[in-house]
Amino acid sequence: MSGFAAEVLALFDRQVRPGSGLADGVPTEEDGPVRRVYYPGTGFLAAPPDTGLRGAELDALIARQRDVWAQRGEAVEWKVYGHDRPADLPERLLAHSFLPEEEETLLFAEAADLLAPQEGTPGVTVREVEEPEDLRRIADQHTEIWEEDWGWLAKDLAERKAAHPESIVILAAEAGGRLVSSAWLVLRPGTDFAGLWGGSTLAAWRGRGIYRDLVARRARIAVERGYRYLQVDASAMSRRILERLGFTPATSTTPYVWSPPVSLGE
Repeated sequence: MSGFAAEVLALFDRQVRPGSGLADGVPTEEDGPVRRVYYPGTGFLAAPPDTGLRGAELDALIARQRDVWAQRGEAVEWKVYGHDRPADLPERLLAHSFLPEEEETLLFAEAADLLAPQEGTPGVTVREVEEPEDLRRIADQHTEIWEEDWGWLAKDLAERKAAHPESIVILAAEAGGRLVSSAWLVLRPGTDFAGLWGGSTLAAWRGRGIYRDLVARRARIAVERGYRYLQVDASAMSRRILERLGFTPATSTTPYVWSPPVSLGE
């Protein structure tokens, strides 16, 4: 790990991972070393790199979180980073039915270093969106790209924008009236970090600089609003692009998700 990555990762662990940096009004509840974050319809567990618990005590902590969301009938995520301790944390989460999703890489960059001299891709218009129809188009675009149902995304983005309008900026890139790419910036108040999410482009429009443009535009917004660092949880494909743009990998990250059992009815 580079010196830059180690320094910024340590700052990220202190500022963001305890569950700080949330938009005003997001309900939370502390349980010892973790903080339960209650997003609409789902949950997130903000945990430090080391809870300080081992064995049966750690098992009890995990079980309590599972039981809280079981009572709510909602899913909850515990994100495990590559440097987290103890080493058997993933095994203990799995034993309590928290299932791992795809491993990604956590990368950082100085936002000011990513400002392009001239943002824009010929023939493509980028605008900030928040209307329901635009958010539905983003969900449809993701469904087309990933070949699975992303219809939930429109509601998710709408609820986040309505509840905390200053904490998320949603961008849509269009060409000839068609939405070809989309991305959003999540701002973490009281920290030095803003997160990049989305960044999905239709296959026929890749390789034209749209992804780079959306990164630069979000970097500019972050700088204008006083954020120093950009953070991304990147897939293997996105990691290669982001490293070429100037991002530095710091550690791995794997979401462990508990979901309520599916009722098959009678």
